[in-house]
Amino acid sequence: MVAYKYKALSKDGVAVEGVIKAHDKNDAVFKLKNEYGIIVDIKEVASLDLFTKKEGKGKVTDKDIALMCQQFSILLTAGLPIARTVELVGVRSENKVLKQILTSVAEDVTAGYNLAGSFQLRAKNLPVNFIETIRAGEESGSLEMAFGRLASFFEKRADISNKVKSALTYPIMVIIVAVIVIAVIMGYAVPVFTNVFMGMGVELPLPTRILIAMSNFFKVATIPIICIIAILIIMYRLLKKKESWAIRFDKIKLKLPVVGKISIMNAASQFANTFSTMLAAGVPAVRALGITARSLPNAYVTDEILNTVGMVEQGYSIGNALRQVKEMPELLVEMTAVGEESGSMEHTLEVIGNYYDTEVEYVTGRAVKLIEPAIIIVLAALVAFILLSVYLPMFSMYDSIG
Repeated sequence: MVAYKYKALSKDGVAVEGVIKAHDKNDAVFKLKNEYGIIVDIKEVASLDLFTKKEGKGKVTDKDIALMCQQFSILLTAGLPIARTVELVGVRSENKVLKQILTSVAEDVTAGYNLAGSFQLRAKNLPVNFIETIRAGEESGSLEMAFGRLASFFEKRADISNKVKSALTYPIMVIIVAVIVIAVIMGYAVPVFTNVFMGMGVELPLPTRILIAMSNFFKVATIPIICIIAILIIMYRLLKKKESWAIRFDKIKLKLPVVGKISIMNAASQFANTFSTMLAAGVPAVRALGITARSLPNAYVTDEILNTVGMVEQGYSIGNALRQVKEMPELLVEMTAVGEESGSMEHTLEVIGNYYDTEVEYVTGRAVKLIEPAIIIVLAALVAFILLSVYLPMFSMYDSIG
């Protein structure tokens, strides 16, 4: 519930003011109109707790959502009332953001509001397919099944994400350590050797002169380079918030050599799994297609699939409509068409979703295996160049002494 401060005139014309708790502003106005004649002013009361995150904001991982959905499914299957279930899940939640959301949702449900509507209002950071699946479960009277399917869906998504992150951890750590070591060598070791060689008056070979020039360049340009990179990252993040720019960036991402293939496989996996989950929850196919599109990680693919929703509404089959999305894998499109024609699209999408889950893991693992030797070769070349640049002047010095 949200607290609202109000000023009103009673039916006798007496000015009154106070605080009322309501689901939203419209609900507060409705409650006040039943008691007072005229509402003069109403506004939300700001929280004085500076350390409390704004409701519905903050990080909620797929693992957190999966655990929450699993608890909902178990408690609802056991026959607990929905209001008591929300309250218990909120108490048990270890995620502070979810705990705050569930506390507000429990108050709303106790007051008589539906679960999906309350989640939609309170949890801006939860995926749209989560909200719509719950809505479908409420409408069909199978809320415990809807939560069970959501638990499986988010658990699978969290597992894939963790495997990808785990595969990328080693090469990323190697690159970071390599950059730090090379920065130390270029910033501290090379200048010391430079002063020694300059003091001897020996003519320096080309590799050594290149190394010294690189060291001098980075001493002057390191801070400007870091600032430029930081500015570019900030600009990218700000522009990515705009839909038109997000579509452009993600379209470019799909054309990159390795990243593009992984992005396409990941989008295909999420499309199949999400669409299957929505259909299993009883969401109509056209509505499920739009919701699935909005839940995808690539804005360009999302935009392309959303354009097909209108075609399906006009009478095209989903399979034929998806053929207009050139970025979608042909296998996914054809299997969707087959499932649609046979009346088993939910099961077909589930099977193809499992296939693309495996493909994402395989493609990512293969890319990492290719990256690791490439990193080692580059580092070996850099180390060899630095050693050569340091030792060549010494050999020249020994030759001059001899």
